[in-house]
Amino acid sequence: MVVWSRSCSALEVYSIMQGRTHQVEVNVTGLAGFLLAKTAAAFSRRKAKDWYDIAFVLLHNDAGGPVEAAKRVRERFIGEIGAVRTALNDLRANFVARDAQGTQAYVQQMKSDHPDLHARTLAADARLAVEAFHAQLQP
Repeated sequence: MVVWSRSCSALEVYSIMQGRTHQVEVNVTGLAGFLLAKTAAAFSRRKAKDWYDIAFVLLHNDAGGPVEAAKRVRERFIGEIGAVRTALNDLRANFVARDAQGTQAYVQQMKSDHPDLHARTLAADARLAVEAFHAQLQP
């Protein structure tokens, strides 16, 4: 059984082994930390998985989408966003067009997982999500 508390950055995991309950607490990053860490990773590594992960999380997070995710980033990293401005601008540049590497990485992985989805719709979704996220993080 996994119990998640949204008010903290720990994941509590319980298991029952030989009739005894065991519990561990694992520190995890929240939405804001994940998105900035992935943005920095995408900027430095240029891996398709990083571009895909960012777009997927922007589109499917529990906060309510890319604008709400950006609000979480601003709240959590107030005054620190300038330090990653270049990486954020690079993120936007890699989703600015349908054939950009970030957009293509998202589309290719989603099509692999869900062949019935339309590539143009997936590309538009990813581009709009990254644009909205980026716009909310401008000074």
